Amino acid sequence: MSVANHIVSAAATLGATLTVDEVTAALTEPKNRELGDLAFPVFTLAKALRKAPPAIAAELAAAVREAVAADPAVASVEAVGPYLNFRFDAAARARAVLTAALSPDFGRQQVGAGKRIGIDFSSPNIAKPFGIGHLRSTAIGAALLRLHDALGYEVVAINHLGDWGTQFGKLMSAYERWGDRAQLDADPIQHLYDLYVRFHAEAKTDPALDDEGRAWFKRLEDGDAQATAYWEEFRALSLREFERIYDRLGVTFDHFWGEAYYNELLDAAVAEVEAAGLATISEGALVVALDDLDLPPCLLRKQDGATLYATRDLAAAKYRVETLGLDRLLYVVGAAQSVHFKQVFEVVRRLGYPWADSLVHVPFGMILGISTRKGTLVFLEQILDEGKARVRAHLEEKPELSDAERDEIAEQIAIGAVVFYDLSRNRIKDYDFSWEAMLKGLRPGERGPTGVYLQYTLARLSSVLDRYLEAGAPIPAADAIDFSKLATEAEAAIVAHLERWPAALRDAADVLEAAVVARYALELAELFNTFYSGGHKIVSEDVALTGARVALVASVRNVLDYALRILGVPRPERI
Repeated sequence: MSVANHIVSAAATLGATLTVDEVTAALTEPKNRELGDLAFPVFTLAKALRKAPPAIAAELAAAVREAVAADPAVASVEAVGPYLNFRFDAAARARAVLTAALSPDFGRQQVGAGKRIGIDFSSPNIAKPFGIGHLRSTAIGAALLRLHDALGYEVVAINHLGDWGTQFGKLMSAYERWGDRAQLDADPIQHLYDLYVRFHAEAKTDPALDDEGRAWFKRLEDGDAQATAYWEEFRALSLREFERIYDRLGVTFDHFWGEAYYNELLDAAVAEVEAAGLATISEGALVVALDDLDLPPCLLRKQDGATLYATRDLAAAKYRVETLGLDRLLYVVGAAQSVHFKQVFEVVRRLGYPWADSLVHVPFGMILGISTRKGTLVFLEQILDEGKARVRAHLEEKPELSDAERDEIAEQIAIGAVVFYDLSRNRIKDYDFSWEAMLKGLRPGERGPTGVYLQYTLARLSSVLDRYLEAGAPIPAADAIDFSKLATEAEAAIVAHLERWPAALRDAADVLEAAVVARYALELAELFNTFYSGGHKIVSEDVALTGARVALVASVRNVLDYALRILGVPRPERI
């Protein structure tokens, strides 16, 4: 369908300039479906054409009718007040949409062709378990990565590991005092975390421990062999454990460039700020004053000469953009760091870099309602294991599954439940962790806005197609389908929703919001399940109707599968 192109061409004949993206974003469904299938409000043209919107709509309708004369999918174009209403020929529309949607890659576009985008996400701290707090950055960042890949961008995944700072000196001190080689080999991250917790507990009554920790970090900064060996081992052990979690989540990275990676660039970064005349001394610290923006000063060096997060982010931004040739760099970091990124981005802007506006903070809210009895760190792996156990208990009711199949499916559903629930929230908002909410839809016939509901729907779609294929008939080619057979309102609604899939991907990227894709997938699943449970037989004695409906089912399956791939939700073959 090329309604947007038709409107752009027609507007040009009236002396108004529109882009396809502008028109696509403005297209909407009429509140009263009797008025048409699609509507375009003409308010944006009033200023350029200096006429009342109803008059513009009338003139535009006449121009569009000429533009669509050769388009069999458009049945009528009418002006109603300030709106241009389109009505489509159902069969022609279904042919255009389903012919495209029968491809598994329907929705894939090239709007980002030739552009490279870097995404900084996840960023756990080494020598600590992967906490539940890192779930949001990991899930959101990975979804945005896949989303931009679907739009044709070249994507680069960057993990900015927390692998530097005084805390590592404290960990070295703790390991020297209480470390156990056997425990480190058996369960490295748990042992290192226990040592870190013990250090802080004991430091409350023995302040000398903090001095000892700072001394160890100084040794690390100075290149001491023993301190360096500890740091390298702790980092390697941490990465091994992190990658195991990432494998469960289906997440990969191109670079694990942690804070330490930029150490050699820090002096040059500070010198550049000083040379530009941006730095001042405040209470002994080197800062960039940002009072004019009502922001706190950006601290680059503390009184003792130590650098800070801002120093590293300045150095890292320049290195990444220039080394990787990035057109855009996204930082998927919690909303609590919003001021920090405003400071860093403003310093970059004042340094005069043309790519300053390409740096984007993608903030997100917190996960609430989950903690241990002692209020200590909640490990993500514990959460995933608990979800898997809950699902597996339910799958015991399915004797047709083997133990291996139960394990595999339980893992896929648990991962999907946690990841989808996170991504289906508007990212800037906090949300409450709830297994009851996440697993709603686990039982057949139960519906809920959850990952498992979508997994069930996808499995049902695949099952319908498998039964059809097992009967010996292939999915028909588009030129062999009688699309006029798709004549019900339920079928027309599915076709209309499938048509919006490419636009949904663009919308999600425009606002950097994976929830747009999640909501689209839920709406598609609901439309199909309503159709399927509403007495519409897929396979019947009417061969032409069967072929058309099989094509419809295959199209829904392709798009739902693609949506779940982008979100990082596993797709069990059966549940």
